[in-house]
Amino acid sequence: MRRTHVWLAATVLALACGSGDTSKQPVINRDTLTQRQKDSILAGSRIPGASGVGKAMRVADSTSARVRASDTIQ
Repeated sequence: MRRTHVWLAATVLALACGSGDTSKQPVINRDTLTQRQKDSILAGSRIPGASGVGKAMRVADSTSARVRASDTIQ
């Protein structure tokens, strides 16, 4: 009798953990911040080295602006 219960419990557990259609399941804990927003928050924090993140973002923005400006001239 005990052996039957073990097999029944194992079968129920296997069916419960089976792979279903995950496309219909809701997404939980979706990250809503972009990488730029995360970096901006980090740059404003008091974590050591965080000012370097802000500096890197300013340099990247400056470079992007120069590239856009040179593209419009050509």
